[in-house]
Amino acid sequence: MKKLVLVAAVSVALAGCAANDPNQKAKTGAAVGAVVGAILGHSIENDKGGLIIGTAVGAMAGAGIGTYMDKQQKEMEDALAAEQANHDIEVQRLRDESLKIDIASEISYDFGSASLKPAFMPTLQKVAGILNRYPKTIIHVVGHTDSVGSESYNMELSRQRAQSVVNYFTSQGIIENRLLTVGRGEGEPRATNETEAGRQLNRRVEIYVKPVIEGQESEAYQTPQGY
Repeated sequence: MKKLVLVAAVSVALAGCAANDPNQKAKTGAAVGAVVGAILGHSIENDKGGLIIGTAVGAMAGAGIGTYMDKQQKEMEDALAAEQANHDIEVQRLRDESLKIDIASEISYDFGSASLKPAFMPTLQKVAGILNRYPKTIIHVVGHTDSVGSESYNMELSRQRAQSVVNYFTSQGIIENRLLTVGRGEGEPRATNETEAGRQLNRRVEIYVKPVIEGQESEAYQTPQGY
């Protein structure tokens, strides 16, 4: 079905270029490119089998991914040096070339709240600025809680906290179809919930920045589990 839609759309684009137009070749190439890009951007499946709807996100050839993510990681580490020194944020490179940014909830939210702290905005603004400069990625924002409270309450709080980060990113100009919101509640603890120190580690937001690779586009939309 997707192939049939693509063929039909390209045919319409070709028909729209007049045969006697001296610039027909250039216009035809532009029209076909726009249609193909739009359809590919609308037909990437997420990990739940649904379709990602939105404008096309550019993909990279495999050979260039390492350098692209190297540069992005260096910018992140340089911009967030103070936060990393204070152990408020941690930036990691994962095996699949993705970046993972761990954010402690204590610096970003008040207890039991999903509203971002005003003092955290400058840090998040730095992250958003870098993400805007590297658009060939999909950004997964994943919320986690400790086990205090009911499981359903924690699941919803984790989702709301992740969504507040996504909302801020869109306000900074990051296009919505690059952003995915995930709530994991208390289901993926990093430490024991029996101590305050452990609960503090479990209250966090994780940002995964996954490159979009040619031929493997759908993988960029699959949110990592339990890193």
